[in-house]
Amino acid sequence: MSGKPDGDAPRVLTSRIVFYLPGFDPRDPETYWGLFRREARFTAARRGAAITVGDPVRSADGVELAWTADSRGVSTRYVLLRWEDIVRARFPQSDWTRLRGVPALLWRLWRTGYMASLRREGWRFSTVIFCVHYIYIALALLSLAAAAGLAALAPAAAQPWALVAVPPLAYAILAGLIRATRGKPLYVPHLVDDTAFTHSYAAGEAPEIDPRLDAFATRIHAAEGEADEVVVVGHSSSSFLGIEVLDRVLARDPGFGCRGTPVSFVSIGSVIPWLGLDPAARRFRDSLLRFGRATQIGWLDVRATWDWLSIHKNNPITACGLAPPDPARPSVRWVAIHELITSADVGRRQWNLFQMHFQLLMASQRDSGFDYLDVVTGPEPVHALVAGCREDGAPGL
Repeated sequence: MSGKPDGDAPRVLTSRIVFYLPGFDPRDPETYWGLFRREARFTAARRGAAITVGDPVRSADGVELAWTADSRGVSTRYVLLRWEDIVRARFPQSDWTRLRGVPALLWRLWRTGYMASLRREGWRFSTVIFCVHYIYIALALLSLAAAAGLAALAPAAAQPWALVAVPPLAYAILAGLIRATRGKPLYVPHLVDDTAFTHSYAAGEAPEIDPRLDAFATRIHAAEGEADEVVVVGHSSSSFLGIEVLDRVLARDPGFGCRGTPVSFVSIGSVIPWLGLDPAARRFRDSLLRFGRATQIGWLDVRATWDWLSIHKNNPITACGLAPPDPARPSVRWVAIHELITSADVGRRQWNLFQMHFQLLMASQRDSGFDYLDVVTGPEPVHALVAGCREDGAPGL
């Protein structure tokens, strides 16, 4: 899966705590436990190593859902840090909120040069994101045209009233079209609302997230010394939220990660420039730069060129217009699609962008190569994996 770091071999690992931060996902956290348990069975079968997954337990304060995974002499406590309630408050937005918000946001992003910057940094990602917004605008115009066409069919005597009915009728047609495009392959409302959240957060207009990030930071800080290593995993939007959380931990305790318990951050399906390129995201860029200097916490960026819902061209610090304190940070693990699924599966799944985006969190269909379940439950320390990966590896295709 990776090389070992130079020098002495790491001490034998017997315990690990993994904090997993999901992306912009409204589903119950038990969904992730079910996914973890199912994929662990696949990994165990393909790698010839039993993985025992315990039942999930919600904390009394509702901040976490945790379970255990025992494999090959290592006991892993897997802690999902919850913010699906915040996602549910923002997805789905009302049709009226989208109708007002989408043109205003696109205008701001174009006027500030953000759209061009994102296109240069991640053309596939920007194509998906902005095309979805253009589809939304097209659906709104189609709804208006359809409503106007229906009004034109009304008898002449009813024409004045028919014209008055055009806006509410168009609104109703748009609501139906949005529900029809909520799922695959377009996911229009999900990606539109996710984008709205990201740029609201960039501008400091998502105050409800700050107390939750503080609670996450408290959990992670308290874990130091409780296991042989601490790992924080940020998937998708939590690639930038995870950095914010760890920056808060370090602000409270600059010595965190220096007292004998290795701490690693693993960003998967990263979209850091999605936030960091927004001119309004000054606070995040400050956090990103501070985290770039915090070498006591290892950082591994797991990248896949075939994941159109991630941004993976450059060092994420450089991609946000900053000078990286250490060009070799983060370490990078490129993952080729053939490490995970068969050619036949690629043909079936490649246009299901959300399924491909989650593929890095699933078991590999091979007995070697990258396997997320093997990384977070196996005997190789994650901090050794971080040290063993080098940014000059060839991109996975």
